[in-house]
Parts: sequence; C-alpha cells; structure tokens
Amino acid sequence: MNYHPFIIPFSAGAIFLFAVVIYKFVKWFRNLDRKQMYFVNKNIFSFKTIEAIGETFREALIHRNIYKKNPLLGYMHMSLAFGWFLLIAVGKTESSFYAGTFFEEPWLAIFFKYFAKEQHSYFMAAEFSFIMDLLLLIVLSGVALALFKRVRSNFLGMKKATKHSKFDRIALASLWWIFPLRLLAESTTAAVAGNGNFLTGTVGNWLSGLPVEAIELPMWWAYSFSLCAFFVSLPFSRYMHIPTEVALIFLRKWGATAGEQYSGMTDLQLNSCSRCGICIDSCQLNFAADINHVQSVYFIRDTRYKKLTDEVANNCLMCGRCVEACPVGLELTVIRQQLRNKAEIPGKHYFEYNKAEESKNKTDVIYFAGCMTHLTPSIIISMKKIFNEAGERFWFMDEDKGLCCGRPMRQQGFVQQSKDLISKNMRLIASSGAKMMVTSCPICYKSFTEEYVLDIPVMHHTEYIKMLMDKKRINVKKSDLNMVYHDPCELGRGSGIFEQPRDVLRQTGNLRVSEFEKENALCCGGSLSNTVIELDTQIKIRNHALEVLTESKPDVLATACPLCKKSFVHGNKAKVMDIAEIVADCLNLQSEKNEKKSVNKKESIEFI
Repeated sequence: MNYHPFIIPFSAGAIFLFAVVIYKFVKWFRNLDRKQMYFVNKNIFSFKTIEAIGETFREALIHRNIYKKNPLLGYMHMSLAFGWFLLIAVGKTESSFYAGTFFEEPWLAIFFKYFAKEQHSYFMAAEFSFIMDLLLLIVLSGVALALFKRVRSNFLGMKKATKHSKFDRIALASLWWIFPLRLLAESTTAAVAGNGNFLTGTVGNWLSGLPVEAIELPMWWAYSFSLCAFFVSLPFSRYMHIPTEVALIFLRKWGATAGEQYSGMTDLQLNSCSRCGICIDSCQLNFAADINHVQSVYFIRDTRYKKLTDEVANNCLMCGRCVEACPVGLELTVIRQQLRNKAEIPGKHYFEYNKAEESKNKTDVIYFAGCMTHLTPSIIISMKKIFNEAGERFWFMDEDKGLCCGRPMRQQGFVQQSKDLISKNMRLIASSGAKMMVTSCPICYKSFTEEYVLDIPVMHHTEYIKMLMDKKRINVKKSDLNMVYHDPCELGRGSGIFEQPRDVLRQTGNLRVSEFEKENALCCGGSLSNTVIELDTQIKIRNHALEVLTESKPDVLATACPLCKKSFVHGNKAKVMDIAEIVADCLNLQSEKNEKKSVNKKESIEFI
C-alpha cells in the first residue's frame, strides 16, 4: 500500500474542505427564492447545462474575461487555475496507469513522485513525467506573477491591489508555498532516486550537494501541511470563489438572477468574488477622487464577513462601471440595492394623498419628463416642439410636477414606498388609453421598463426621436456642429441604448469619438444613488469626466439625461445640450430653409 504519515495533513484538510463546502452549498441552495428555483427546475435538464459546462471551462479555468481586459493578468489566473486542474487531472491519470486501477489511493497522485521512486514501464511513463514537470513549471510562473503583483501591481496593468482579510492572507501564503514546496519535495526525491524530469531532475542535481536523504521527508511534510492550510482557510477566504463560481455559472445559465431581496443567490455571488481588484481601477471614486476603500470588492468582502458599514454600503455612484468590468459578471449594483432596502411597516400604505385613479386625458402618447427634467426646462420645451412638429397627440403626465417614477426612492432603499407610488402611476397610465410612453429621463426609463407592468411600449426620447426621423415624421437640417456624446449610465450600461442617440446626432451634426464611451462611459458624478458623497467629491468626478469628454474641444457636449446635463453645465467647460434640444434647433434650421424656399418662390412668381 502507498502510505506514509505525511499524507495525514493533506487528507484531513481535504475532508474538512469538502464538508464545509457541501454544507454551505446546501444552505445557499435551500435559500434560493421561488422564482430562482422555478428557473433551475425548468432548465436543469436542458441544453443550458451543456452551455454551463462550456462556460465553466472558459471562465473558471481559462479566465477568458480577464484575458480580454488584461492578457498578462489573465495568464496569471489561468496558469494557477487551469494549470493546477491539469496537474490534478493528468496526475490522476498517471497514478491510475501506475497502480493498474482507477480506484487507487486518493492521495497517490498528489505525492506520486515519492511513492513511485523506482523506474517503471507503465503506459506513457516518460511522457507523463515530462508533462507533469511542464505543468508544474507553468503553475510556478503564475505564482511568480502573483508574488510580483503584490509589490508591483502596475506591472500587470493594475493601479491598485486589493487589501486582504486574515483568512485571505493565510490562504494566499499557503497557496504561494504549495508549488515551490512541491518542486523541492519532488526534486529531493529525484536527487535520491533519480526519477526526475527536465525540471525536478535539474533542481535535484542542484540539490545533490546537500544531505538530500535528510531533507526529503521534511519537504514532503511541508508540502502536505501547506495543502492542509490552504484547504482549511479556503472556505473563509477569497478562494472560496473556486468552487462557488462554478455553481454560479450553472445557476445563471439555468436562468436564476439576484432578485429584489437577499437570497441564496446573493450568498453565492458574495462568495464568487475572487477579489481580483479590477473593479477598483474601473471606479471613478478611485481614479477621479482618490477614494479607494469603498469599491465593490470591499463592499462584497465586508458584506460576506458581516462587517459592512454605511460608508462602504452607500458611497457608490451605482453607475455600473464595476459591473461592466467584473470578469465574473457579479450583479454588484443589485446586491447593493438589496442591502439598502429598508424594513417595511406592516399595513402602512404611502401616497394616499394621490387620489387620482383615472386619467381624464385620452391620448396616443404619454410624455413623462421626470423630476430632473423639470429642473432643466429647456428639454421639456424642445420635446413639446418635437411632438407638435410630428403632429403627435400627447399627454404631459407629470406637467404639474406632482408625480415621480419611484426609482429614486427605491435606490435609497424605500422599496415599499416606491411600490405604492408605482401602483398609482400604473392606474393613471392604463386609464389614458395611450399606445406609447416617452420619457426624457434615463432613470425614469429604467423604472418604467423594469419596475412597472405596462401593456404599452416605453421609449426614451432618443429612441422616439430616431423613430420619428426614420418614419419622416420630422425633418431636420444637419448643422456644422462638432459634437461628442456622453452615454448616461442608466441609459447606456443600464439599458443598452447606445446607437439610437448616436444615429440621431449623426443626422444633426458631426459626431466625434470619445475615449470613454458606450460600456466604458464615465458617470457625470451627479448620481442620486450615492447618499454619502460630498459636493467636492462630486465636483472632482464631474471635472475629470469633462476634461476627458472635451479633450477634442467639441462645439457641443451632447447628452441624453437631464441630470448629466445639469451636472456638466455647472462645469463651464463646454456648451452642454440634450439631444432633444439639438434636434429642436435643427428643426428651426429646417423651418428657416423651408421659409427661404417659399420666399424665393414667391419672389420668382412676382417677377414673372
């Protein structure tokens, strides 16, 4: 039997790890909500499971998303994850051929070089020896990069490295020791028994001048203890993401997402964060305001360890840049929202003062400007002009400024109040007989499309204006303005509306490309979601965004959000206009052109 007492630490650690992971998984799966379980049961025996297996290979092992963002960082993660996986898989195959059975001792592959000291003629023995040395070298290169990243993160394209918890440091230190100790253990055995290959054999030759017989067993003991330390600390450290990310991939493929309330899906996502730190570099609070302790990586960490403070929970623009950057695809803003939700008061109903149950305005189109649009009335004036030019019969639903979509309250955690307001608004909308709803505020647009149950389409005014242009219901004259477009967070990343605004601007002027646009667009800094941000911090974020957006000195900085316009206008860096205002001005140009044609025609007739 292949046995030595030094396998005990490894075996004890492995048993502990499997027990804790199974316990946690059972607990989380039992805490999935009914909607999440519905999708799991519906899709578990579908082709989506095959897709999940493929994604597990691409993301949990190869780390494709990290490769896309940073090839060197991607290689570091891949060499450790996929390299170690191959060491286990190839080592298991080798030990099975050596033992002549698939059911050999479970630790044999881990300590194979010690137990198989003599030369053997099992199938592909020489090839296996070479491959195992090569895989160990690949993993060691990843360890070297990880060590270098801790002291020189810029070398791997990261401005900030993450701060670790106690268990993170224990797991990290033991992980860094596992593979160098394995190399030393296998190399000392190679020096004793002469069974090494190009890597372990070479290092064994270097060690041959030492008393290798005396240090051989201590090296194997050290290797075993390092594995034990990593296994025991893993469930309580960042490295819990190794098994949890796989489960998360399968759940997402089956259709489960984080809901409005905290659930087992939330716990899975909290534990799937590898704390790679990519979200730190993507956060404007970090690179524009030098605030680097509240980013999503720390929010996730502190939530998981139940150490979350209001500062970390609420100091967030909720702009979605970290969501876009996250290689694991965690629903970071949704989880923040879950943690902000305030307790409901049983039996309490809000907005009872709003008695209007039906609208007396029968119409084709509802126009909902939104609270922030009322603070930038020139957008409303422009939209009215566009509606009239198109001959649209519309009802200005919030003209009296008494209605809100409800989303700002939801973002602050007042979910029940938001639901009560939404319920009243839906009755008003349904009673109007409208066939379409148009809003100028991306925050309102996201609310109406995600939180309301309506039987009519909802369009942001950029989509609506493009539709009017496509159908030739309005005609515009292209200006000579050079414009840069700023993608609002809720409209772009939040709702996926990128091209419609650009199509409109291309028909009204000359559109220039910005360094930060579309999914990588910058927040204006005026977010309503950050409840603790100070004015000087907002100004820093706004000024940085303005500097980037106006680098090419455009005539106009165009946006499609009243909040963004209001933020940028106070920066005094450029002329800031909403797309609706630009289109309204181009309607003026077209009208002037038509009037000039009419005058010329009249003068020609009089001359004749």
